[in-house]
Amino acid sequence: MSRQPPRRGLAERAAEFAREWSVPRQLRGADHRREAAEAAISRTLRPRLEEADRVGTSICPYCAVGCAQLIYARDGRPIHVEGDPRSPVNQGTLCPKGAATFGLMTSPMRLDRCLHRVPGATAWREVTLDWAMDRIAHLVRRTRDETFVKDLPDGTPLNHTLGIASMGGATLDNEENYLIKKLFSGGLGMVFVENQARV
Repeated sequence: MSRQPPRRGLAERAAEFAREWSVPRQLRGADHRREAAEAAISRTLRPRLEEADRVGTSICPYCAVGCAQLIYARDGRPIHVEGDPRSPVNQGTLCPKGAATFGLMTSPMRLDRCLHRVPGATAWREVTLDWAMDRIAHLVRRTRDETFVKDLPDGTPLNHTLGIASMGGATLDNEENYLIKKLFSGGLGMVFVENQARV
C-alpha cells in the first residue's frame, strides 16, 4: 500500500501562495514581466526540444491543406511535433488536429499491422500486407463483376457498377485524386467516388 503525502496545513499553503504565486509578488512591488512571473519550478524546467538528437520534416496527415511539420526525435522515437515556420502554407502554425499529431504517432492504440476478421468470427487475426492487398483486389474484382451493368434494357451503354464506392482521404494530392478518379470511374466503372476533404 502506497503512502499518501501528509496534508499541508492552511498556514503552510498560504505561505506557499505568497511565495510562489504572481499576484502577491506583484503587490509587494515585483515586476510582473520578470521576477513576479517566475516560479521556483519554472527555473528548473528545460525545453523538451533540447533532448532531441534529430529533427525531420513531415506533412500533417489530417486535411488537404498540407501544413508542414517538424518532428523532433530522440533515439529514433518522436518526442515533439510542431509547425515548420519555413512553410509558406502554415508558417509554423498548426490547427488543433495538426498539433495532436504527436498523440497519433505515439498512441498505444494505433494500429501498425494488418488485421482481418473472417466473416462470422468474433476475433481479429494478423495478416501480411501482401495478403491484405490481394484480398482487397479479389473482393473488388468479384463485386464489380457481380454488379456491373453494361447496357440499359433499351441498349443505352452504361458500363458502371453501383456495388462499390470510394471515400478518399483528405491528404491525397491533386495528382493522386486524378489517378484514383481515372481508375475507379473509367477502369472499374464506379459511380460513387467521393473525398473526405469535401464532406
